[in-house]
Parts: sequence; C-alpha cells; structure tokens
Amino acid sequence: MNHFLMKYKKILILAIVWIVLVLMNYYYTPYFILPFVWLLNILIFLVIVLLQLIKIFKERNNISRQRIIIFISVLFLTFLSFYNFYGIPNLFIEKLDWIILKEKRKDIVSDVKRGILKSNVSWNNVVCELPFEFPFVSNGGNDIWIFKNETNQKYTVKFWVFRNFFDSPSTCFIYTEDEKNIKYYNEKIKNDPERNWKIDNNWYRIFGD
Repeated sequence: MNHFLMKYKKILILAIVWIVLVLMNYYYTPYFILPFVWLLNILIFLVIVLLQLIKIFKERNNISRQRIIIFISVLFLTFLSFYNFYGIPNLFIEKLDWIILKEKRKDIVSDVKRGILKSNVSWNNVVCELPFEFPFVSNGGNDIWIFKNETNQKYTVKFWVFRNFFDSPSTCFIYTEDEKNIKYYNEKIKNDPERNWKIDNNWYRIFGD
C-alpha cells in the first residue's frame, strides 16, 4: 500500500486538490466568477494532459504501466472538469447535499412561514440573506428567495443550487404550497424530466428559474 502511494503520489495529490476545488466551487465561489475559474481549471488540465503526451512520446519505445495509469487518470479528471457545469460531479454533490441538508432546509421554510425569516436586503424585496455560515443551504451567497401569494397566503421558497451568471439559467431546490406554482413546476417536469423533478412533498428541483 505504501509502495502504491509513493508510486502514484502526484496523481493522488492532484485528485485530492481537484475534489477540494470542485467542492469549493460548488459551495463558495461567487457565481459571477465561476466561468473564469472553470476556464482556468480546464486550461491547467489541458496543459497537464499535453505534458503527459509529450512524456509518452519520449517513452514510446518503453512506455511504463505507471505512465499509462497517470495519463488515463489525468484524462479522466480533465473530462470531469470539462463537464462540471450541470455535469457528473455537480449532480452527484447536489444529490448528496439534498439528503444531508434536507431537514435544515425544511426548518428554514418553517421559519419563513412563521415570519421569523423574511426579506432583509435593500436591493430586493423577495431575497432573505441567511447567516454566512457552514454548511450553506443556498449557493451563491446563502440567500433564499421568498414569495407569498397574498391571495391564498401560500409560500414559495427557493434555495439556489446554481445561481445564474450573465444569461445562464439558475437551478434551485424549491418548496411551494401554492397550487399555481405546483402546476407550473409539474408542467416543467413533464416537458423536461431530465433537468426537473419532484424530490419530496411540495419540494422540487427546477432548472431555469
């Protein structure tokens, strides 16, 4: 085991750094600089892939098993990085995040319905800025979106999974008890079930809102 760790130390360190960066980007990186972080990440991995290709070419007459494993590992991390936006890594984190923080989000919705949490920012009358503490329940600033239908007194609360930048759509975990919104989200699920689905009673995962 120690021999394996020493042999593949660099690739293991690279994988650990990649995992940490993916988690940091998912939870902490401001949404408006995410595209640039993503682009820088891709460029770095492409350089690493190119360097590995050069080494493979130099060793073409006697390519070691270690070199092939390192190259495949770097190529795999590059692939995952390239498809990170709405891709495999983020979707996996998203599903795990929902399971871990489900009860905390439900408690927040309960506080909204009791009037404990309400809009508290000057720049938007539906946004509530939660304490900036770990773990975040809403990415891109730990803000939640609160709407109360004054006709039926029903609430809709959004937690950002991915907060939009420029013209890109947002992805949210949404709680709603408003029949009009329930109908709207069910229609979105029907039209695009790969990116929209129901995750619990009155809870939806919605892309594009």
